[in-house]
Amino acid sequence: MEKTMIAALFFATVSAFSASETKDASWTSLFDGKTLDGWENPYGWGEAKVVDGEIQLVADKKFFLCTDRIYTNFIFEAEIKMPEGKSNSGFMFRCHVEPNKVYGYQAEVDTDDRAWSGGLYDEGRRQWLNPLKPVDSPSADAFREKTKGSFKRNDWNTYKIKAEGPHLQIWVNNILCTDYTDDMDAAGYIAIQHHGEKGQIYKFRNLRIKEL
Repeated sequence: MEKTMIAALFFATVSAFSASETKDASWTSLFDGKTLDGWENPYGWGEAKVVDGEIQLVADKKFFLCTDRIYTNFIFEAEIKMPEGKSNSGFMFRCHVEPNKVYGYQAEVDTDDRAWSGGLYDEGRRQWLNPLKPVDSPSADAFREKTKGSFKRNDWNTYKIKAEGPHLQIWVNNILCTDYTDDMDAAGYIAIQHHGEKGQIYKFRNLRIKEL
């Protein structure tokens, strides 16, 4: 009996370890640190370049750099560092891409005093989903209270987006900012944004995805 129990425990441990390995291995890097393979600029303006293992975006007009394939259910992670001064950005997910146009879900990166980083914006369509305008609304006040201190203005920030069916979640530095249900889009591209401030450099690194 004792040998049987030991054997069972051994195989359970091995199985758990194998499952963990499989889970970790399911992450796919979306940026190799050297090239922009897998990314496309659908706009007639905007520059994307690789510098010191980062994707850097430069523009004098808003544009998005997009993946070259569509994703459905996934967990997406990335780091972003915003420039000093006026700036705004976001991570598009399940978005639609047309020549000179990207629209759909966006995880907000907000450097303004309103502090809406981690909010859910519907770019090019319904606009703010979470929180709701105006800036001093009960929805906005509750959002700021929930997410206070999550975004670091002058440092790298880690975003995590989970999209599984209509359930959409956004974390900023491990703080859950948005937990929302919406069924408008079931699949689409992922994209990163430059808001269009001339001379500003937006930096991204460690972009990866786990398909569910």
